[in-house]
Amino acid sequence: MASDLLSIGRSGALAARVALDVTAQNIANASTSGYVRRSALLAEVSSSGGIGTIGDVSLSGVRLDRVVRNADLFRQAEVRRTGADAARATAEVAGLENTEAAIEQSGVYDAMVKFEGSLQQLVGDPTSSSLRANVIEDARTAASTFNIAATSLDSVGTGLRFEASDGVTQVNTLGQELARVNLRLARAADSSSDQTALLDQRDNLLQKLSGFTDVATTINADATVEVRIGGASGALLVQGGTAQTLGMTTAADGTISFDVGGTPTTLTGGALAGKALALVKLADVHTRLDTIANAMMAAVNAAQASGVALDGSAGQPLFSGNSAATMAVALTDGAGIATAPAGAGANSRDPANLDALRSALATSGPTSALDGLLFDISSTVAGRTVTRDALTTIAGSARLSLDAQAGVDLDAEATNLVRYQQAFQASGRVMQAAKDIFDTMLAIR
Repeated sequence: MASDLLSIGRSGALAARVALDVTAQNIANASTSGYVRRSALLAEVSSSGGIGTIGDVSLSGVRLDRVVRNADLFRQAEVRRTGADAARATAEVAGLENTEAAIEQSGVYDAMVKFEGSLQQLVGDPTSSSLRANVIEDARTAASTFNIAATSLDSVGTGLRFEASDGVTQVNTLGQELARVNLRLARAADSSSDQTALLDQRDNLLQKLSGFTDVATTINADATVEVRIGGASGALLVQGGTAQTLGMTTAADGTISFDVGGTPTTLTGGALAGKALALVKLADVHTRLDTIANAMMAAVNAAQASGVALDGSAGQPLFSGNSAATMAVALTDGAGIATAPAGAGANSRDPANLDALRSALATSGPTSALDGLLFDISSTVAGRTVTRDALTTIAGSARLSLDAQAGVDLDAEATNLVRYQQAFQASGRVMQAAKDIFDTMLAIR
């Protein structure tokens, strides 16, 4: 009996010590990013059967069954999925806001309104040199704002592509790290401290990877992970100890596309997908801005060609260039503005051709087109912002749900410290009682 008590007490002390070590590790890593709380699972030490005791069960103490990580695979997958959606929306909104700022801060709309206003003022006195000079100056300002808007849009695109390129580099680095973790996991013993640390590292890398792209994972029996991007049937990025390379290609219009190991793939989540979407919208805005600039130059130059300048000579183009970026004022003197119709003499006060010019601008509608472009960008930003806020809230809820399960609660761990310490002391008392019983039996004469 006494020896059984010693064995039982010893097993209890050993199990309590392991549980105390696990609790201490949880407390020490409470603020460590990516750490998943551990729990020590204990089981009874029992045996059944024996000579003359078939079917009997002998309870002989307690043992450590295993140390488990308190992380639910479903919750982890939800955190990655919702986080990738939120990252995509955040990156897209940031790109769209920069695009909106590039157009609005250039002042192109106000410059167009002012240019049309100076043409209207010239109608009152077509021969006024000061009014003609104002038209030239306002035309130069309008062209300059188109240049600024185009340059700003180019800068936004350059920034987005640089960030996307850096993101691709980060994805490849994370993929290579995951492959190395897979190799170490394949060699790690089950439920060992090395394996649990590697599992934390694996999950942390997957979490970081989901910030750049959508991640679909398959956990193998040996705890290694297979990673696909672009959906569950997407391209294979990591398998075992091998990581494929994510590549990025820039098209002529500045948009980007991706491939994994040379195989084209479409990203649906993560910051890279958001930047790709923002670049698509940026290319559309740039094209529409060029269209507006070209329509304005074509309308004004056509009207110039149908009239005569102040000295009676044929009107010459007011603008030059073939895009918003190359738009410039060709006339250097306000006297070259063709306000009078063809055939009119020098210093004619007939504003017929000037009226035709204003009518052409009204027909081509560069000002209203700019207003529509600005409204489209603003409404797109507003809509995407609502989506981003909703996705961020969903991602936050998923994160809180996982943290409630996998995070370290210092109050709970303090309770565990007291509980396991008392269990350790109780096991010591059992061994002391066994010793006392054994000593008493030896003292009997």
